[in-house]
Amino acid sequence: MTQPIPMQAEQPIDPALETTMAAVESHLVALGEALRTRDAPGIDHHATELHRALARAVEHFTHAARRGAVPPVLRRRLASASGQVAAQRESLARATAALDRAIEVLMPRDVPALYSPVGSTERGLRGGSVQA
Repeated sequence: MTQPIPMQAEQPIDPALETTMAAVESHLVALGEALRTRDAPGIDHHATELHRALARAVEHFTHAARRGAVPPVLRRRLASASGQVAAQRESLARATAALDRAIEVLMPRDVPALYSPVGSTERGLRGGSVQA
């Protein structure tokens, strides 16, 4: 007969780590919602707050790792948050590239300026009529 494998006791979760991780997750959700609704001020605010929360998380998790193991459940949550940040970054990069292409179509760079420094284009001596 086989012996049952004893269950390892879960490490107690440091409340500071839990709070830090919850803040990261909360800001990720808020940023995702702002991105979904195209709320530019919200995107800016939540991206800034997420950046701050991630910096605090790195600091807290680094400190916790130095004095002992970080509980596996928090490691998994941090890895998941990292994946979500990477997905949002990729989504923004694609949106930015699409916007850059649209702007390039609408306003090509090699077209001469429509107005000169004095206010109108220099048209030369050509007439202003169009023939079909």
